[in-house]
Amino acid sequence: MHRPIIRQQIALLVISLFSIAFANVSLAKQIIYPDNKNFVYTGRVDFSDTKAPLISWPGTSIKANFTGEELSIILDDQKGLNFFSVIVDGDDHSPYVIKANQGKHSYVISQSLGLGTHSVEIYKRTEGEEGSTLFKGIEIADQGQLLAPPKRPTRKIEIYGDSITSGMGNEAAHNGPDHLASEKNNYWAYGAITARALEAELHTISQSGIGVMISWFDFIMPQFYDQINADGNNNSQWNFSQWTPDVVVINLMQNDSWLIDNEKRLQPIPSDEQRIAHYQDFVSSIRSKYPSAQLICAMGSMDATKIEKWPNYVRKAVANLKEKGDNKIDTIFFEFTGYGAHPRVAQHKANAKKLTAFIRSKMNW
Repeated sequence: MHRPIIRQQIALLVISLFSIAFANVSLAKQIIYPDNKNFVYTGRVDFSDTKAPLISWPGTSIKANFTGEELSIILDDQKGLNFFSVIVDGDDHSPYVIKANQGKHSYVISQSLGLGTHSVEIYKRTEGEEGSTLFKGIEIADQGQLLAPPKRPTRKIEIYGDSITSGMGNEAAHNGPDHLASEKNNYWAYGAITARALEAELHTISQSGIGVMISWFDFIMPQFYDQINADGNNNSQWNFSQWTPDVVVINLMQNDSWLIDNEKRLQPIPSDEQRIAHYQDFVSSIRSKYPSAQLICAMGSMDATKIEKWPNYVRKAVANLKEKGDNKIDTIFFEFTGYGAHPRVAQHKANAKKLTAFIRSKMNW
């Protein structure tokens, strides 16, 4: 009398085993390693280990085209503080956001993308102070494949800046704090918006709190700008000859203005002539790396542009360089709106609109 029960149990066991086997087949994945030629990297990436390239600067990205319904991203994060946007099929208004855990982990993006061709962009929202990350590849469906790479833009822009350029607090509430890494998104900073509008590749060299003469920490931009690794002041060296921008934007001195005039932290307090000279020296360093690039010396949109004092330092430095024969250098200023915190996305968009128009006119883009 127990035979029917036994038969039912056997049948259920067979069904369960079949279901498990089917699930394992449907979820089977393959790893596409970082040295695959069909990945497109943008930004200062350290390829010392081609199987685990190191990314640290805000806005560093990895793009690919692939087939199959499944996608996971493999990252090995140094500190567990970074955030990444994963943009699938160009939908940058609804990205998958990765809060990286410390160490090596695989992050499932989707198992139901739909059949056919897909695109992915892995974008570092945060900056060097959140640490570096090793990219270990992507996982796609076992039957999928990486396709020919996305086309790389021919136009190139590089930008040097501080928290404004990084995008500090740009996704925070207008009446909320703006220091959280989760609300820092370089993708919606003015430089990145401008580059997309101009269909240009962008390298962002920025660090929240940094200045030309003084920073909120123990190093300044002239000591930092030439690194391949953005995690603090270190001995890594970027090879400037391997990527040459058409346009270089420099948006600095916000922290200098606050720390010198308000906090009185730089002693003795530099004279007007010394402030101009320090800024001019840094711009000359950039010019020495890129003799033919169009340089744009910017400032704003925080309170350094509230009055003309600090913009005038920039104007005088640029005028001095023009007198010395540099005819490919200009200025642009983003007006202080009265908002006391870091610019939010709406302000970044307004600043990007102004910068985009300026570059388009200057470069005939």
